[in-house]
Amino acid sequence: MPESIVILTGAGVSAESGLGTFRDSGGIWDQYDLEDVATPEGFARNPALVHDFYNARRENAALAQPNAAHEALARLERRLLGRVTLITQNIDGLHERAGSRRIYAMHGRVDRAVCAACAHCWPSPPQLSTQTACPACGQSTCRPDVVWFGEMPYHLDEIEQALRRATQLVVIGTSGTVYPAAGFVEVASQLGAHTVEINLARSEASDAFDRVIEGPASEVVPAWVDEVLGSW
Repeated sequence: MPESIVILTGAGVSAESGLGTFRDSGGIWDQYDLEDVATPEGFARNPALVHDFYNARRENAALAQPNAAHEALARLERRLLGRVTLITQNIDGLHERAGSRRIYAMHGRVDRAVCAACAHCWPSPPQLSTQTACPACGQSTCRPDVVWFGEMPYHLDEIEQALRRATQLVVIGTSGTVYPAAGFVEVASQLGAHTVEINLARSEASDAFDRVIEGPASEVVPAWVDEVLGSW
């Protein structure tokens, strides 16, 4: 079976670019009630609050720069052309800006908008509001093109196919508690893939992996990429 590396990234890979994580102590969900800003029901109750929240996330993402971990993963994809699939839970777009191309953003992108009326998607302006009109249908029913709690993540069919082909699954910078992504390690293990967790510290899911690497993403991810390329 040809080597196929599937990589899943979470907020920890972008933390050193200055973007806050969500579930760590002092993270974003300690500062906001996710029911208010990250659910369809919260958007229905107070769309202005949700727009303000994501306008701030969008500005932060636009000002951030890819770090050495993002760049190393893009380098791995270029060197192992066709053998690396990147899945990210992040909505910041930093992997794409670092040069990754074979990527599934399963939770959407904060720099894109979607119309709740006609489902048209387009690059988001810096600020969205309840008055922003859809360029396709003209209705003021736009929202950030991100997946909220209770909604189905994007690209699940493609992700399932990638997991079934994987000879190695590497999970970087995620808490391992949010499904369906938290279940990827079990699926990959059952199919015989070697599994690796790379995190600042051990997570609740660490025991499920064949190998655990601890340390800052900007240091340990490039080192892991060098190790992989050196053994190729």
